[in-house]
Formats: sequence, structure tokens, C-alpha cells
Amino acid sequence: MSSSFKGILCMCGGVLCLALGDAITKWLGETHSPLQIIFFRTLVSLPLIALIAHFNGGLRKLATRRPGVHLLRGLIFTGTMICFMWGLTLLPLAETTAIAFAAPLFVNLLSVPLLGERVDRTTLLATMLGFIGVLVVVRPGGSSFQPAALIVVGAAVFYALMMITARRYGGREHLWAMVFYTTLVPMLVSAVTLPWVWQMPAPIHWPFFLLAGVLGVGAMVGLTLAFRYAPAALAAPFDYTALLWAVLLGWWLWDEVPDLWVFVGGTLIIVSGLVIAYHERRVALNRRPSA
Repeated sequence: MSSSFKGILCMCGGVLCLALGDAITKWLGETHSPLQIIFFRTLVSLPLIALIAHFNGGLRKLATRRPGVHLLRGLIFTGTMICFMWGLTLLPLAETTAIAFAAPLFVNLLSVPLLGERVDRTTLLATMLGFIGVLVVVRPGGSSFQPAALIVVGAAVFYALMMITARRYGGREHLWAMVFYTTLVPMLVSAVTLPWVWQMPAPIHWPFFLLAGVLGVGAMVGLTLAFRYAPAALAAPFDYTALLWAVLLGWWLWDEVPDLWVFVGGTLIIVSGLVIAYHERRVALNRRPSA
């Protein structure tokens, strides 16, 4: 089996874990606060992440000299999780997933003022196409507009800030340290809120709280390995299989059938992402020194 094919399989497996975790979160969110779900998911994920770090260089890899950066990233990730989980309880699964795909588009826009990067014309036009897709899905001002869609847009903005901080500080910190502390902060924040949001889980809920945490780590491992085995431009497009899983799971579990505009907008967002990935790959190849 080629390395690239392994990368594609890891990406698809990681995306499937994400989709299943989102479906479980949506179901648990019918009876539990997003903060309580965040607490259990991170409580399960944290020791698994530490275990993975142990087998990838030892726990010394969790040492850091930038606690402030990790605190900031953790708070941003907490905002991401709250907005996304809240949106899941209010919107169909496929619609929530489609809007969340806007995160890389916000990265392109925010990287200009926050990182001082320049966005060329092709990337800018593709980003504009993606935002048109978001507007098609959200439909602000239309009769079918749901304010909850703006909550998911907020999650996409928070996640974009996560990616930007990773781009800025990722080269100075070990991967597993960034993942560990980014998971630790929302666990501590959500733990503080438990006295106000606690709802005793029914017996059937406990294994799903556990499974959601395990799937979260599985997704993280799958996506990490995907980019280790395969070039980013090859692996990244398979991230969009999440929309397929969201449609199938939403239909199977909640009888949710997305309307035409969700598919049209989702397609525009996906095309935008593919154009940007292909363009960035060509730019990177052109920058390589010739032999």
C-alpha cells in the first residue's frame, strides 16, 4: 500500500470519527448542556492524548515555555466547541457541517491582518466563492433563515483563529503539547460551570459520553497521520467527505433531508476549498528550487 493511499485512508477514517462524534454530540445535546458534553469529551480525551504523547517521544514532549499561548488557544477552542455544539442542537447536521467548512476561508482573510500574509487574486476569488456558498446555506434575510446559523459561523471564526495560532506558534511547540493543553483548558473551564449546567445522565448516556471522547481522539490521530503519509493537497480534499456522512447520519437518525440550497451552498464551499488547495500546491511547487 502506497504512503499516499494510507494518508487518504487515515483522512477518511478521521473524518468519519468526526462525523460520528458530531452525531453523538447532537443527540446528547437534546438533554445536556454543551458545557457538560465538553467536560466529558475532554475528560476522556486528555489521558488518551497523554498516552499517545508517551509513545511518541515521552511525556517530556508536553513541556512548554509558552503557557500563555496555550491558554489563549484553549480559550479559543472552548469558544469553538461551545458554538459548534450549540449549533448542532439547533440546526440539521448537514447544514451545520456545511457552514463549518467556512473555517479555512476565514483563515485566508484573517491571516492578512493577524499574520501579515498576502492573499493573491486566485485565493481571494476562491475565498469569495466560498463565502457566497456560506450565504447560500445561511440565507440571511430569507424566510428560511435561522439565527442559529450565525452561531455556527461563530464556531468557524473561532476555529480559524485556532489554525492561525497554530501556524504562528506550531513550529516552536511540540504537536502533542499543543493538543494536550488545548484540550486541558476547555476541560477546566467546563468543569467550573458544572454546578450550574449539570444534568444527571441517564444510564444509556454514559457510554456515549465515553465514545464521543474516544472518537475525538481518533479523529485527531487520523487527521495527523493523514498529513504525515500524504501531501496536504492530496489528503485535504477528502475532509469534505464529512458532508456526505453528515447527510447520511442526519437522514438516518433524525429524518433530516437538506434542501437544495444546502447542497448548492455546500458545493460552492467545497469547490472553493479545492481550488485554494490546488492553487497553493502549484505555488509551493513553483517556489521549489530547480535541480
